[in-house]
Amino acid sequence: MWYAIMAEDAADSLEKRLNNRPAHLGRLNALQEAGRLLLAGPFPAIDSTDPGPAGYSGSLIVAEFASLEDATTWANEDPFVTAGVYKNVCVKPFRKTLP
Repeated sequence: MWYAIMAEDAADSLEKRLNNRPAHLGRLNALQEAGRLLLAGPFPAIDSTDPGPAGYSGSLIVAEFASLEDATTWANEDPFVTAGVYKNVCVKPFRKTLP
C-alpha cells in the first residue's frame, strides 16, 4: 500500500538539511530502484523553486510499504529525522486515484 510521509522542518534547519541530504537521497533512491517511490520532494519556505537561504518548511514522500508500521519505522530512521532537520513527521495511508 502507498503511504504519505509528511514532515515539517525545524527552525533554522537548512544547514543540517544540506549536510544530511546525500544520505537522505540515498534512501529515496533505494526506494525508487525497488519501484516503491511514487514521489518525493521538499516544500520551499517561499514561493520559489530555489528558495536559497529561506530554505524549506518540510517534505512529502509517497512510497509503498507493507504496513503503516513499516512506513513509520522507515520514516523515523531517515537521516533528516536523526539529524534534527524534521521536527514533526506524520505517516498516513494514501490511496492514489489520479492520474
